[in-house]
Amino acid sequence: MGKVYPEIDGRLRDFIGAQPLFFVATAPSGAEGHVNVSPKGMRGTFVILGPHRVAYLDYHGSGAETIAHLRDNGRITLMFCAFDGPPKIVRLHGRGTTVAVTEDAFADRLADFPAPPDVHAVRAVVTVEVERVSDSCGYAVPLMDFRAERDLLLTSHSRRSSEDLVDYRATKNAASIDGLPVF
Repeated sequence: MGKVYPEIDGRLRDFIGAQPLFFVATAPSGAEGHVNVSPKGMRGTFVILGPHRVAYLDYHGSGAETIAHLRDNGRITLMFCAFDGPPKIVRLHGRGTTVAVTEDAFADRLADFPAPPDVHAVRAVVTVEVERVSDSCGYAVPLMDFRAERDLLLTSHSRRSSEDLVDYRATKNAASIDGLPVF
């Protein structure tokens, strides 16, 4: 049986920081629309800002569901799984907000990340006010070995100029798959 914690304490902070991969889940309001789950990785793209606050860097990608869903209702869950060591899953439930690269506050939010990888293609910083912290066993999560970070996201965007990324947001990230506005 899982446990609910009052906050992200030192032990949970260490566990979360050791995971090279986490998942983000959001959904639009109402009964219609698609639930979205996205894997996130890359060292330096996730920070714990306090016992009830976390943030991650959101890079340009094939979709922008998370940003659209957060604009719609703010609901978000982040999940971290242990793929080595003792079996454990940690979930952070909360309310998320985004600050897009085009907003004045973006530089301030980016400064929260002490060692980010190349930030050229970051389209937003997602900040989560964590309302519930829980864990569960993770007995069915497979044991896997981490080999290396992938650099494809960074290298693919390194070929794009800032103007190209503006166009990318306008053409490929303007709306979610359910038609919700993103930016």
